[in-house]
Order: sequence, then C-alpha cells, then structure tokens
Amino acid sequence: MYLEETVYLVSLRLTIKSIQAKRMNLLQRFSLFTCGSLSRYQSVIAIQSVDKKQFNSRKYYSTDDMAAPDESVVSKDEMRRFMVECMTTAGATESHATQLALVLLEGDVRGHYSHGLNRLDMYVRDVQQNVCKGDGEPVILKEKAGTAWVDGNNLLGPVVGNFCMDLAIEKAKNAGIGWVVAKGSNHYGIAGWYALRAMKQGMLGMSMTNTSPISYPTRSAVPALGTNPISLAAPGTGDDAFVLDMASTTVAIGKVFIGDGETLKLSYTSWANAKNQW
Repeated sequence: MYLEETVYLVSLRLTIKSIQAKRMNLLQRFSLFTCGSLSRYQSVIAIQSVDKKQFNSRKYYSTDDMAAPDESVVSKDEMRRFMVECMTTAGATESHATQLALVLLEGDVRGHYSHGLNRLDMYVRDVQQNVCKGDGEPVILKEKAGTAWVDGNNLLGPVVGNFCMDLAIEKAKNAGIGWVVAKGSNHYGIAGWYALRAMKQGMLGMSMTNTSPISYPTRSAVPALGTNPISLAAPGTGDDAFVLDMASTTVAIGKVFIGDGETLKLSYTSWANAKNQW
C-alpha cells in the first residue's frame, strides 16, 4: 500500500556572500538519493539570492565518464524519447511523461543509477494499474505570501514536485521565502532534482521526502522509520556550488535493488539486520 505523500518547499532571501561557499566543488560527487518505491511525502526548499551576477548557468553534472568495453553509450535524447514513449503508452500525458523522464535522466547522468532508467517500470506499472494518475494538475488548497498547501491529486511525483518547487521559487522572489507542503503525491525520483531547480535560479534549495517504514531504528526488532532523504543545494561564487542529497539510512533502498552479488554480500553485514532483512 502507498502512504499519502506531502511536499514542502521553502525559499529565503540571502546574498551570495552570506552563503560563504568557498571552493565547494563537491556537487558532482555527492549522493542523490530518494529511497523506496513507496515514498509519498516530500519536501523542498528554495532560497533567493539578492546578488545573482556571480552565479552562472554551468551544467551541474558530468558527461565525461566513458563506457566500459562491454557497455554502449546511449544519447540523453534517445533515453528521454524512450522513457516518454513508454509513459505515454502506459497512459500518461506527454507533459507528465516528459517531466518524469527528465528526472530519471538526471539521476542516470549524475551516476545514481538506483533512481534512473531502472525505475521506469515502477512508474509505468503505477499508471497502468491506476495507482497514480497520468493526467491532471496539482491544486493549491491554501496559500499565503510565503507558504502554500497543495493537493497533488495522486499524480506522478515529478509533476507534483515541479509544481510545488516552482510555486516556492515564485513566492521566494516576492516574499523572500517560499514553503510549500503537498499531499497526494508519489515517488518523485532524486530529491536533488528539486533543490537544483531552485539553485539554478540563484536560490538555496531544499527537498525532503518520507518513505514507507522500512528502516530499523537502533536496537529495534521491527522496521519503523522511512529512509526519509533530504537534499540541500546552494550556489557559491564563480563556478562553485554545494549540493547534498542523501538518505537518512545507511544506504538508499535503490542501491539494494541494483546491487550485484558482491554488493549484497557486503550488505548482509552493514545494510541489513541480524536476520538479513532489509
């Protein structure tokens, strides 16, 4: 069963100098995780910067990695086309399918294959089986200058996440902060996508989501907590930036799904409980 999902988005007005991001070239190597296919609660923050002159439009990912001898390189355009066609065939509109494809593509490009193309079948099944809707729009239930509550109408997570972050960014531009909470959403891919969405407009971004209770608290015999990832993104001076996107557990559940034999052997001693349960 799916939990009901919530999204939060916040924006704060800051100067670039106040961020003091000194040579933080860590962005491309930080983990971008959201965990579990049952995620339904999400959060995002965007912070507006007064001085945007030092912030450029560089791409915050690397495409320099080469394929191994037994691998093939597939263009990003071809991957996007494939994912969009799969989702529209399943019943999603082209707009919703494209928003999902871009999030999954970003996960793969950034090297986080646990939340890239390999998750496509989950979204296809969800739309085909009417677990979530492939058409419609989120609705603002309540709002004030710097806050809003959104009903995601059980749409694809990236559709709800984009809507909420864009709303938070707009509120940040006008009020200095934008905090948006949404219910009725679904798994929204890498949390970093939404934090980066704010950062690329010269703001500080934050994105958070809950998941189903699949994590064992310390000394617990049963799972009770979600992996509950969080992402923070801040533009620095020049070409520098800082992005953190991590699960609050030892590892993202998606890493288990794509693990090979050796990875799973390791996971028995560091990722699982004493009974090798996840």
